[in-house]
Amino acid sequence: MHTVMTRGNAILAYSLSVLSFLTFCCFASTFFYDYRTDAKINTVKVLVKNVPDFSASREKNDLGFITFDLGTDLNPLFNWNVKQLFLYLTAEYTTEQNALNQVVLWDKIILRGEHANLDFKNMNTKYYFWDDGNGLKGHQNVTLTLSWNIIPNAGLLPSVFAHGAHSFKFPEGYIASPV
Repeated sequence: MHTVMTRGNAILAYSLSVLSFLTFCCFASTFFYDYRTDAKINTVKVLVKNVPDFSASREKNDLGFITFDLGTDLNPLFNWNVKQLFLYLTAEYTTEQNALNQVVLWDKIILRGEHANLDFKNMNTKYYFWDDGNGLKGHQNVTLTLSWNIIPNAGLLPSVFAHGAHSFKFPEGYIASPV
């Protein structure tokens, strides 16, 4: 005869093995799903100022001001294994000091069951667009891209880039008036 502890241990070990197998099956059923979709990004207003950055030093750095339009339908990305999406809009550009600069300008969390058809007009950036020098004034190629992280119920945490990006240029001069 087996003791109650031995029987309990066997039942618990078997239950955990079955749950682990079912969790893996859940992950495998959505592993090859393509989580990319089209996004339409457009800049409405682009300005640049040269202001002191009090967070690091008192030197003057470029600060970009952008308003943008964003449109995409993220409803097809949600399946039973997607708990939420973490969206973020990044600006990528190169300067003489850095081969690649990436700045997150805006983000949003969309939970399953929420409205996931985005159609934003004249949106302001959520975060400041600082450059660590004077690399924004007159810059000819800044690219906005929309990306998202998928938070699943079970499985990997993929980072996905949307189809479609928008390139724009900053003006040749600084603005003097407050924004």
